[in-house]
Amino acid sequence: MRQKKKSKGVCCWSMLALVVLAIVAVILLVVMVKTDEGSGSPGAPVKKYADALKLAMQFFDVQKSGKLEKNQIDWRGDSGLKDGSEAKLDLSKGMYDAGDHMKFGFPMAFTATVLSWAILEYGDQMQVVDQLEPARSSLKWITDYLINAHPSENVLYIQVGNPKLDHSCWNRPEDMTEKRPLRQVNTSAPGTEVAAETAAALASASLVFKSVDSTYASSLLKHAKQLFAFADKYRKSYSISIPEVQSFYNSTGYGDELLWAAGWLYHATGENSYFQFATGKTAETFGNWGNPTWFSWDNKLAGAQVLLSRVSFFGSKDVSNNDVLGKYRETAEAVMCGFLPKSPTATESRTENGLIWVSEWNALQQSVSSAFLAVVYSDYMLTSRTAHISCSGSTFKPSDLRDFAITQANYVLGDNPMQLSYIVGYGDNYPQQVHHRGASIPADENPSCKDGFKWLEADTPNPNIATGALVGGPFLNETYIDVRNNSMQGEPSTYNSALLVGLLSGLVTTSSVVQSFA
Repeated sequence: MRQKKKSKGVCCWSMLALVVLAIVAVILLVVMVKTDEGSGSPGAPVKKYADALKLAMQFFDVQKSGKLEKNQIDWRGDSGLKDGSEAKLDLSKGMYDAGDHMKFGFPMAFTATVLSWAILEYGDQMQVVDQLEPARSSLKWITDYLINAHPSENVLYIQVGNPKLDHSCWNRPEDMTEKRPLRQVNTSAPGTEVAAETAAALASASLVFKSVDSTYASSLLKHAKQLFAFADKYRKSYSISIPEVQSFYNSTGYGDELLWAAGWLYHATGENSYFQFATGKTAETFGNWGNPTWFSWDNKLAGAQVLLSRVSFFGSKDVSNNDVLGKYRETAEAVMCGFLPKSPTATESRTENGLIWVSEWNALQQSVSSAFLAVVYSDYMLTSRTAHISCSGSTFKPSDLRDFAITQANYVLGDNPMQLSYIVGYGDNYPQQVHHRGASIPADENPSCKDGFKWLEADTPNPNIATGALVGGPFLNETYIDVRNNSMQGEPSTYNSALLVGLLSGLVTTSSVVQSFA
């Protein structure tokens, strides 16, 4: 039987099909390349970072005060229920800052700002590993408190509890009986840095909740604007107004908080007045251009420089060409150059094995905060297709910054000389005697203020696991002494946890896409 000859039309359609298939293949290849460069949807999770992120998020639950909802920590219960009552306020929520039962507004607000930033940059990646809702929930636990702590335009309650009384006790938060006095800043006793940081927290959080609860977001923004106006009009350090804070969370200045808050308010509102503030006289006074600084609860300059670089990378032409904005970006790049170990301007503040190390107390704060900023800046470069930064003649790619961040994260997870995970609950080898009152006392005990010290002095593992706690970290010689009363190395904090969550969220998938905050 003879085959029929193929018609000319069939032949042409076959050729067309091949061309279409070729075009589709090219498009798919481009999409794959873009995803590899950080321009696609979140990729597959990196298991070790996903596991660590899930643990780190749980530490916020460990630290919660108030009437607990959907409590995931079986050894924690309600506490601080009457906090704020002396001022007829409900200050029961919020979080204890570290291993004690104090609520310090300055570091708590910073915790909220950083957690908001992490969600805004990496919420899509958090979602991939089911951590977006826990992050929002923990953030709201703090911002509910901060709203209540701001009962009028020029009054902000910045502390619950007496540090000396609190530190003279060793018991569970559920068993507290000591007085819980309040401290406030106001027009007679201003506190520019704490008011500005709280404004930054509420402004950034308003962006987080804008798409899920617009009414709540509007309330957050209203308080943020009022607090910023208060901070700016009555300029005075809270460390001067309230000298007792110098022993705990002493501030070294408020200029960084003003710029940080103005940057967040500009992102939250788009209002030119905040942009002008961030790039005007205050910026020239406090910008410290060209001089890299460490990002911490006390100094937000490096964070402000990276945040305002975002406007330089992605803002409209009428603002992105601003000269002062260029100074923010240049200084942010100087900060990045300091992180990179092969840079001519690399900081010498690091251990022999490459961990950024600045201070014996809470050593991991600077390593984790540096890595977080590096991941964020790397993603800004990727999304804007900025090929490199220049460090005194040497050039470095976005991947170099990400690789640096990975070294810091891996060190924290156990890639260090002691092969010790500094996140409680991660891996097989992590600190067992964390400096944390609630974790150190059996849940079925209710010791008095003084009786609990026997558990501080006990040489046994904590009976409760402070899941996800990031301890203070190693000494410069990369050793760690796992003894409960070693608060220098063994005390965790919520602000370190927020930075860790930001870092892990930036690394948890292979894709890093910068989205608009608006």
